[in-house]
Amino acid sequence: VQLQASGGGLVQDGTSLRLSCAASGSFFSIRTMGWYRQAPGKQRDFLASITAGGSTKYSDSVKGRFTISRDNAKNTIYLQMDSLKPEDTAVYYCNAAYYISWHSPSDAWGQGTLVTVSS
Repeated sequence: VQLQASGGGLVQDGTSLRLSCAASGSFFSIRTMGWYRQAPGKQRDFLASITAGGSTKYSDSVKGRFTISRDNAKNTIYLQMDSLKPEDTAVYYCNAAYYISWHSPSDAWGQGTLVTVSS
């Protein structure tokens, strides 16, 4: 699986942005997909995930401001980010847990997309 993240950019404090992550390649099925971010000098942190059935999880840091969604037909997930703050500035990565075949799980990371929130 190859993951292509897009939608990052420079925005102002309090505005919104939507990220996309499209999966492509050869796979049996994709289970959970998610978003993480890594600020300069910090570790990569979990933000949100969504299963193939649509169940979602969020970190406390973004709950209520960010919304993850998924289009299974397009093998794409989205992250709607509202009320952005300067501390949301980071490189945002998508992740996919998938099956290469029915008994071979694996996971993949996208290349990251930079989000910069100016005050």
